[in-house]
Amino acid sequence: MTLADFKQAPWKNSHPRYKESALSISPAPEYASSEVLLASLYRTIGFGAASEGSVPQAGRDLDRRIQRYRDKHSQAPQGATTDVDTWNTVMHGVLESPKLPNQSAKRFLQVTPLVPATALFSGSARLTSNSWPAGSLVRRMVSLGSKDRASAQALWEQLFSALSVHDEDDVFARWLQQETSSWVACSEWSFVPIPENEATSLSDEDFLHLPFLPARQFVRDLRSVIDAKDSMTRRQWTSLLEAVLRLAGAAHVTWLCDVHARTWRCLMNALEMKGPDDVNETRQVIFPPSAQYMTYGGKALNGLKDKASGYLTARLGINTILWSLEDAGIPYGGNISSSSGVTDLCQHIHENRDAVISSGTWAAFVDIRECEARALNCKKGIGANLLEFARHVLGQRQTAVQLLRGYDQGYILRKKGTSPSSPWIVSLGPVAVLALVHCALAGMGGPRSIHRLGQHLAAYGIAVDRYDIARNDLGHQLRMLGLVLDSPDAESGMLLLPPFPGTRAMGKEK
Repeated sequence: MTLADFKQAPWKNSHPRYKESALSISPAPEYASSEVLLASLYRTIGFGAASEGSVPQAGRDLDRRIQRYRDKHSQAPQGATTDVDTWNTVMHGVLESPKLPNQSAKRFLQVTPLVPATALFSGSARLTSNSWPAGSLVRRMVSLGSKDRASAQALWEQLFSALSVHDEDDVFARWLQQETSSWVACSEWSFVPIPENEATSLSDEDFLHLPFLPARQFVRDLRSVIDAKDSMTRRQWTSLLEAVLRLAGAAHVTWLCDVHARTWRCLMNALEMKGPDDVNETRQVIFPPSAQYMTYGGKALNGLKDKASGYLTARLGINTILWSLEDAGIPYGGNISSSSGVTDLCQHIHENRDAVISSGTWAAFVDIRECEARALNCKKGIGANLLEFARHVLGQRQTAVQLLRGYDQGYILRKKGTSPSSPWIVSLGPVAVLALVHCALAGMGGPRSIHRLGQHLAAYGIAVDRYDIARNDLGHQLRMLGLVLDSPDAESGMLLLPPFPGTRAMGKEK
């Protein structure tokens, strides 16, 4: 592969050093709702033999099987405890998940991913066979947010145990898992560890010295949510888990976009002999010390679009430099997953600047950027997919049936008005508020200032003024849910109360 080959297909021919980086955005996000994230997570962590592409067909097969039983007035399959009409009502009524407005004319099976077995025939990102593995994104977040591979593997196993249906789960969840297994040819539900070749952990130095890392906050919150499982029903718990997954997933991808853009600026400075002098300086340059990706109550998608566009430009630039070094016969042999790796790359560029310049690196980058202008503006391709991911994973579900418009209560963004053209603003749904307050107070053992919730949101890139909480819709939600105690001695006159005081959630690394 050469620079010329890269210019012909810049989004397909990434340099091996780039593809191997723990900071690359892989898998590339596309459409995903919170339920798609959870269903794909089931398949990733416990159904090693089930592929994303098999899900839509499995749903159609189950629908046809139910219909055949109904047409022939046959008995239910062996092992089933309900008749076929009752099971049809469960699939198309009790557990049915609302379709999007553009799906109203399509016939497919879509149910709430309450138990693992339902993920075998529902919850695919696409209705075709080429869906992206959204669960792998969660797995990479666990790896990147853990201090080492052993702790990541341990948390991944704890998550598998929590997602499994045990005797401690409520009776409906246990019945549903058993009944679904009678109607569907279930793959074996068994733990699938994080692959050995998936090197997605940060270096020890970077992990310890990064003040802002959404994946690390996600790991803490995931432990808190797992510890709260015994305090509620299965449906309530999966709703909390979905709320944390959707906010953390979007924040993680946006953070990676930000890191890409900052790394590219660092490499451009190196070409001008202005690169960082040491690892500590590189770390300060490429990793944001804090971030404000969204502002509570403000419009969200334009800011996320800017980050996605910056990522695309940086991806082209980083790969152009790596392929130029390859063409010049001076390939870079290190990694670009850490501060030390980027420092080494900058030093390599310093030492071989004349060769890099003479190879036409900058001219090649300019040519590629002009040819890919629409993609860089997020009008098509990866950028459009990133925006679609952010919009659907964060936004409240828009339903084809208006009576079901309140189905999604774990959203992060909602429409400001009723018009289809109304902007999306940052506004937490009640389930998201419950989840984040629980995680913010994990291990505290009592009330804390409202300032703690603001700090928790800031860890995911959402800025909120604690003095505004008492007056905005977040304060209203907190009061309606009984999660605050008005106190004149507290900041903003409000103290946060733990929603599940009986839990022992610590939210700390074990």
